[in-house]
Amino acid sequence: MASLEESTFDLNNDSLYSLIWGLREEWRLAFLAFKWGERRGCDDQKACDLMIWVLGNHQKFNIAWCLIRDMFHVSRDTRNAMFLMMDRYAAANDTSQAIRTFDIMDKFKHVPDDEAFQGLLHALCRHGHIEKAEEFMLASKKLFPLDVEGFNVILNGWCNVWTDVTEAKRIWREMGNYCITPNEDSYSHMISCFSKAGNLFDSLRLCDEMRKRGFAPGVDVYNSLVYVLTCENCFGEAVKLVEKMKEEGLKPDLVTYNAMIRPLCEQGKVEEARDVLATMISEKLSPTVDTFHAFLEGVNFDQTLEVLEQMKVSCLGPKEDTFLLVLGRLFKKKQPENALKIWAEMGRFEVAANGALYLATVQGLLACGWLDKAREMYLDMEAKGFPGSPKLQKLLEEQKVKGVRKSKRKDLQKVGSRGGYRGQRSVYKNVSDRGKT
Repeated sequence: MASLEESTFDLNNDSLYSLIWGLREEWRLAFLAFKWGERRGCDDQKACDLMIWVLGNHQKFNIAWCLIRDMFHVSRDTRNAMFLMMDRYAAANDTSQAIRTFDIMDKFKHVPDDEAFQGLLHALCRHGHIEKAEEFMLASKKLFPLDVEGFNVILNGWCNVWTDVTEAKRIWREMGNYCITPNEDSYSHMISCFSKAGNLFDSLRLCDEMRKRGFAPGVDVYNSLVYVLTCENCFGEAVKLVEKMKEEGLKPDLVTYNAMIRPLCEQGKVEEARDVLATMISEKLSPTVDTFHAFLEGVNFDQTLEVLEQMKVSCLGPKEDTFLLVLGRLFKKKQPENALKIWAEMGRFEVAANGALYLATVQGLLACGWLDKAREMYLDMEAKGFPGSPKLQKLLEEQKVKGVRKSKRKDLQKVGSRGGYRGQRSVYKNVSDRGKT
């Protein structure tokens, strides 16, 4: 800290924010930078909120609360900080503390109003705690009367976070039981859920019902329909639907075209997917990482390298997640030799092997029966200081023991075919002797 204090660096609000963001993976360094900015008078509201988010990410909630109290004592707005804490508690699977944060908002002179209530429901659902969110919503109905907005948060959780059609249908029925009429967002969520489940009939049925109730389908609804049509081998109808979007004054976006490219690639229709990509580019829409990942699902090994090169040229990677995707696909197709070729190519794309990549490769090699190479990779991983996997290590040892036993059985079979060990009378000889007597 002393060296920072003596620094002549011209620190301002923006540079402090950038510094904290750059150090977000190392909370101690980020907090040190924040304290330095605090002494320089650069700790504005934006920097404080970011620091609370970083501390929450690392589950340093006690320090985060100290910072919130400091903000409160100097009359700074802590409302957004409370929202951040609810979200970070939910991300850490501590739903009780997320709810408690909502309950103590009044201690910081904030009214736990409808916005805060909705914010808590969103935080819980966003991180998969949908049942808890529904339970809290129903338990709070005297203070916060049930409405379509609250139910839509829960519905969105089941439709787009977990994609559970059964639960989504249940919530839809519950809305009717409480005399709550679905709105445009409700239909959008349900159509999204049905489309992800490959249910073309109900997706189209709900869209028709939506129109009858006076709701015009938006881009999100069209994207869902385009996806399910392509998945169900109705690509021509999906293309017509895109044209209909344009006629209605809606502009197809990246999600629209990716919704066609991904299922086409999964079906092995790479040429049709390339045609869609060409159309997308002609609409002045640039491919995203998701676009390239979709192509990686359908191309062969040589084409895989071409896609990786295109990603590099487009400044979209490839990064660790891309190689995890490619390695997983190759091992699934029982192509360990090609997987190792991809492993060798990672350096060319400036991707360093890390623990996750090592573990995925070792596991894949084991699944393909390449025991020696798997053991070699595992030892290399440990030598580089990456944490091992007890489960994987145990599996390697078990495979090694099985290999030794198998080798011994083969040796015994070879010896048996030669008539037994030295000094051991041959069974066949004994039989022949008995025949002579």
